[in-house]
Formats: sequence, C-alpha cells, structure tokens
Amino acid sequence: MSSEDRHVRTGKFFARVYRYRSLLLKRWWVLMLCIGLALGAESAYIRYSPAVFVSVGQMIVSIKLNIQQGSLYTEELSNFLGTQAALMQGSEVQQRARDRVIGQNPGLTPKPVLINVSVLPKTTIFILRATGENPDYAKAYLQACMEEYISLKKQMAARTSDTTIAGLTEQLLRLEPEMQKCDAEMQSFLSTNDIALMEQASGLGGYLTSIYQQLASAQSESDLLQTMTLDQNLLLEQGRAPVMAGAGGNGVGNGILVNAGLEGQSGLFAPATIGTEYLAIKQQVLLLQADRDRYAEYLKPKHPQMVALDQEIEKLGRVLEIYKAQSVEQLEAKKSALALQITNLEAQTKLRSRENLDISRKAAQYERLKAKAARVQSLYDQLLATLQTLDVNKEISPESVTIYQPACAALPDKTQFNKGMLMAGLLGLGLGMVILLLLDRVDDRMNSFTELEELFDEDVLGQIPRERKTGKAALIPALQPDDQRHPFVEAYRNLRSSLLYMTHAEPRPRTLLVTSSVPGDGKSMTATNLAITMAMGGSRVLLVDADLRKGNLHSRFNLQNDTGFSEVFLQSTGWRQAVKETSFPNLFLLPRGATTQRSSEFFIGPVMEKFLKDSAQEYDYVLIDTAPVMAADDVTSLAPRVDGVIFVVRAEYTSSRVAHAALNMLYQRKANVLGLVFNSVHVSTGDYYYYYRYQDYHKA
Repeated sequence: MSSEDRHVRTGKFFARVYRYRSLLLKRWWVLMLCIGLALGAESAYIRYSPAVFVSVGQMIVSIKLNIQQGSLYTEELSNFLGTQAALMQGSEVQQRARDRVIGQNPGLTPKPVLINVSVLPKTTIFILRATGENPDYAKAYLQACMEEYISLKKQMAARTSDTTIAGLTEQLLRLEPEMQKCDAEMQSFLSTNDIALMEQASGLGGYLTSIYQQLASAQSESDLLQTMTLDQNLLLEQGRAPVMAGAGGNGVGNGILVNAGLEGQSGLFAPATIGTEYLAIKQQVLLLQADRDRYAEYLKPKHPQMVALDQEIEKLGRVLEIYKAQSVEQLEAKKSALALQITNLEAQTKLRSRENLDISRKAAQYERLKAKAARVQSLYDQLLATLQTLDVNKEISPESVTIYQPACAALPDKTQFNKGMLMAGLLGLGLGMVILLLLDRVDDRMNSFTELEELFDEDVLGQIPRERKTGKAALIPALQPDDQRHPFVEAYRNLRSSLLYMTHAEPRPRTLLVTSSVPGDGKSMTATNLAITMAMGGSRVLLVDADLRKGNLHSRFNLQNDTGFSEVFLQSTGWRQAVKETSFPNLFLLPRGATTQRSSEFFIGPVMEKFLKDSAQEYDYVLIDTAPVMAADDVTSLAPRVDGVIFVVRAEYTSSRVAHAALNMLYQRKANVLGLVFNSVHVSTGDYYYYYRYQDYHKA
C-alpha cells in the first residue's frame, strides 16, 4: 500500500469517527429514550410477574477414584468438572428428582424449577441453585436432585464394573486357545529340528568367515603370480626364504614382498633350490660378460683369455636354459595348485553358506515362536491377576460424591431485579445504537471535508470554520478590519486566494454568483465576507443583493434599503444611483430594494445583461448574492450570464442529494461552477487542520 493510499484511509477513518461522535452528541436522547423504555418495560414485567425463590445446596465431588492399578474404569479428567455439572443438570437426574418429590411429598404442587450449577474456583465444590415460584417445592426438588445424582453415580459405577469384569473374562477365554496353539507350534518345531545345531549357528558363522579369508588370500596370490615374470617370481621366493649369505638378495626380495602387499606371508612359499641356482648362474654369466667387455678393450677376440671367457659363458648359458625350463615348470605347478585350492575353497564356501542360512532361518523362526508364546502368556497372566483382584463395587468408594450442604430454605431472589434491569439496559442500549446507525445510513449530510470530497467531484475552494451566534435569530457579524476571529478571517483569505489564482484560462472571472441549494447554508454570509476580503485586498468590489424575495445584505452593513436592485428593473432606475458606499474602502453595495416575485423574469431580460456588462467595466469584481437554487428559478436564470458560480455547502446541514440536484440544474443551464465552499465546518474534525490550531500565532 502506497503512502498516499494509507493517508486517504486514515483520513476516512477519522472522518467516520467524527461523524459517529457528532451523531451521538446530537441524538444522545435516542439512547436515553431506548434505555428508559427498556428499563420501564422490565420494571413493569418484574412487578407483575410472580415472585421467584432460590434454594442453595453444595456438593463435593472427588476427582481421584481409588481403584486397583490396571482397572479399566476411568473418568474423563480433562473436563471432569464440566462433565459432573452436566450430569447434575441432566434430564435423567431432573426426571428422577421430580418423581422423588411427588412420591415423598404428595401435597406439593409441581412447579417449573430451574437448576443452575457452578463450581467454586480452585475447588471441586459444586454450588447448586434451584429457582422456582414455590419455595417448598424448590427446596425439595433441589435436595432430590442432589440425592438422585449420587444414586446415578453409583449405578454408573456398578454398570462400569460389570462391564469390566465381563470384558476381562471374554479376553481370558479368547487367550486360552491362543496359548494352546502357541505351545503346539513350539512342540511341532522342536520335534523336527535340532536345538543344539541352531545354537551352534554363531560358530558356523565364524568358520565361514575364516574360509572367506583363506579364499581371498589364495585369490590374491594367484592374481599376483599371473602378472609377474619368472625372474620377479624367483626374486620374491628368494626374499621369503630364510636369510642367506649376502645382503643383496635379501634386500631385493623383501622390497618385492612389500610392494606386492604380501609381507609376512613367507610361510605360504617354500624356498626353491632350482630357482636359487638359476639366479646364481645368471649372475655369474653377467659377471663373465662384464669381464669379457672389459678385456675386449685391449685384447683381440682370438686371444686365449678371450676364447676361454667365451667358452665359459656359452657353457653357463646352456646350464642357465636348463634351470630356466625347470623353474618355469615349477611356476606353472604352483599356479595349478593355487587354482585347485581356490576351487576347493569356493565349494566349501557355497556349502557352508547354505548350511548357515538354513540354520539362521530356523533359529529366527524358533525365536519368533518363543516371543509370541511369551507375549500371550504375559497378557494372560496380567488379565488373570486383574480379574482376581478387581472388585469395583468395593474398591471405588461410594462416598466420592457427598452432600456438603443440604438444600436450604428457599428465599426470594434478590438478584432477579438487578439482572433483569441490567439486561434491559443493555438491550435498550443496543436498540438505541441500531436506531442511530439506521439514522446515520439515511442521513446524507456531510460532516467533514473528507466526506465532501467523496461525494462531490467539484473543487473545494475553501473551508469556513463554524462561528457561534449571539442569539438564535441573530446574524454572525461580518468581518472587520481588526477582526480577532483569526481562523475565520484566514479562511476567507484562503477563499479569496483560490479565486485569484485559479488554474482556469484567462480572462479571470469577474462577475461571480454566490448561491446554495437550500436556505440556511450561509451563502449571504459567504458573499458578504468574501466581498469584504477582496476589498481589503485592494480590489474595487460591488456586492449585489439579487435575492429580491428575502435579501437582507443592507442590514449586514447598516444601510438603508430605500432604493435597490428591484427599482432598477421595476422603475428603470439607473443602477449607479442605487449603489451605496459601505464603511469598507473599495466595497460598494447594491441592496435588494423592494421585494418582488418577478425576479426570474428580470434576470433573463436585457436590463440584467446591460447591468452585468457595465458593472464589470467599472469594478474589479461583481459578487451577486441570489436565492437558493431549489427555492426559486432566479439562480438558474442568472447563472449562465455570469463568469462563474460559487456553490456554498453547509456542514452537517446540507443534504448531498439536494446539493447534487441543485448542481445538476446549474450544469443543465451551462453555468460555470467554479467550485464549492464548505461552510460552518466544526473545527474539531480531523481534516480541518489549519488556522484554528495556530491561533497563538496571531497574538500581538
């Protein structure tokens, strides 16, 4: 919501509040009348109604019920007090009470009795009040209600105990076949299964885990052999063998073990003598080849030493091939052995897995049977113990409900008058408020500037604050040069500024007609004070009293009315001779003159047209005060001939429907309505915000 919308809504709210306040201040007598009528009617009703008597009794109802643990008899504790109060006022208790009273007191005539139950705060003490026309019957009826309530509670407890015992017995009878069925299932299962084998299921699981570990180790070694060369395998075996002479071989073998991830598993391998010899011969061949290459630098190939080295290398090469072939055979044999070991381990794994799964399933089934049998047995034992110890009639104390104070003698109800008058007063107040709201709905008078803006599209030229009259028939004094009514003066200055600086195109309107919809709106006062304000501003102003029926502007200036506007038309008197000077500089008045009922014909004639033309040339402004629009046709005949019309609306007086009708008549005659003047505005309205709030500013 924008800031502008928020301000508009706030203004409407305060305007509505002020409207209701004004309505209440004006029509407060409607509320007083409605309240008075309601109180009077209630007083007459109470006076001619039979006397009412009240009997009071008290009961204590215990919330805690002394029953054995596990019993199914319960009370609704969350709303215990409300439940008991409803039972005390229930139809069954009251019917029993009526029968009891008739049986014990045949001479008493039954009368309607109203039972009211309340609870003392922070207690379980119930206060019962019986209200009736017969004091003896009211007392007996209240006592019978308390006794019958106790009887009803006992019967409810007895019915509840019988129902509980019957329910427990039914549950026990239903559980016995189920227990027998569970025992039969256990016997059938044990007859076809070995309990000792099921209890060894955990040991079989550990053995299966060991097999899985061996299978993983063998598979890892087989994969390693598949990826290694013959020399790498021989070096790995040499590293797993016990420490031999020379540190070089061990270092190589241990490094291979670490890199292969098999460090510490040397027990899986046996040292191979052929492989060791193969590596040793290969090393000798390499050494001889190194010596030959070194001798070849300074000996010829045919040199005896070079020939001897070649023969030795060739001999060792043949031996090396023999050992290599044997080592390859050993490696393949090892791979075959590992493959056979893996196959055997996989077969054992599948077999043991099936055995373990079957044993686990049987063990789980056995545990379920045991748990079911235990649950049924436990429930049966609990119900049996409850049934053996439950005796609701003895364990629930019948004294949980006691009569704390028997019904007292019925006394006249002193609160009936106060309650009746209070209810009547509230009813009268509500009726008065409804009437006021209805009156407000049909009242279309504007109380505030906000309401005026909502109802009219015309511009508001100014707001004139309300001024008090010295008497009922007295006129509000006109403005004076040193007038101390500062908000009143400033309001007319604001109206003058609105006319001087209007946004209409030139030329500025000079002949102005001031009118309203009905008499009493303050058009004459507005015309007078506006003319005075304009004259004080230095403009030559002619104020014309064109209300030829009831005009009285001359009395506002203390001038004679011997010759005036009527004579201009009736006797063809020159209008200049009829103009009179006022006590205000630059302000001249053309009074009404003699009264006439033919003013409408005068205003449409050529004399009026010539007067408007000539006066506009001699004066800066010509202000014409006429009759109200709805009172005569004068305004609608004259308005189209002037430059502009100022329409006066009086706050809390002018009907919006009538004002709209008057404006429509002006628009139909093509009159130029400059705007509205909101007259007699109460300064306490929320939207009348200027001038009167700053009166201290005008002090000398």
